[in-house]
Amino acid sequence: METGTDRGAGNGVGAGNSTGTDDGSGTGHGSDKGNSPGEGNSTGDGIGGARIRSESDGADTGDGFGTEGGPGWAGLPAGLLRLRRLVLALTVLPLTAAVCVPLWLLGGTGWAVLAVLPLLLGGWGWWLLGRNWRSWRYAERADDLLIVRGVLWRRLTVVPYGRMQLVEVTSGPLERRFRLASVQLHTAAAASDARIPGLLPAEAERLRDRLTELGQARSAGL
Repeated sequence: METGTDRGAGNGVGAGNSTGTDDGSGTGHGSDKGNSPGEGNSTGDGIGGARIRSESDGADTGDGFGTEGGPGWAGLPAGLLRLRRLVLALTVLPLTAAVCVPLWLLGGTGWAVLAVLPLLLGGWGWWLLGRNWRSWRYAERADDLLIVRGVLWRRLTVVPYGRMQLVEVTSGPLERRFRLASVQLHTAAAASDARIPGLLPAEAERLRDRLTELGQARSAGL
């Protein structure tokens, strides 16, 4: 069972997820922030060729998403990685025992060595979880929220504040045990909804309140 809180963030219509647009026009209300000196926040031709500049110095970071060296970007708490690795360990270890014991009883020690395969897969999953956790970044800009994630396939989501309709904070049993919460963003278009998992409860509530306030302000100006 999950617990959650939510707040409305305006009643704008339209898509809340966009790439490949000038930062000024992507929010849908005519802001010309992209033309201000020193900010230069823009995306290129979509996910593959996006180039985002740091808001502090306007320097292109060169990774295609602007997450390296940009002070405006925030990562996820280490508690989320510990939670996911705990779930992995609780899955792999019983599976290894379930494979090893019958093989050892029926075929001897030689066959029981095959039980190392689940352990190898678990080690690979342990490493992948670390890379996935490090790939998550989010940044609050003047007119929109950016979310970047993915290891092999990088994905950039841009959620204009004026398009948000509802902001939820949820926390399941395991998340509460690790003192974590997730923020779910709902927009007018379901396909453009976004989620930031594994935040500290205080940060999740702060983000919810800020996004709700900005969403209401932007939607009132549309």
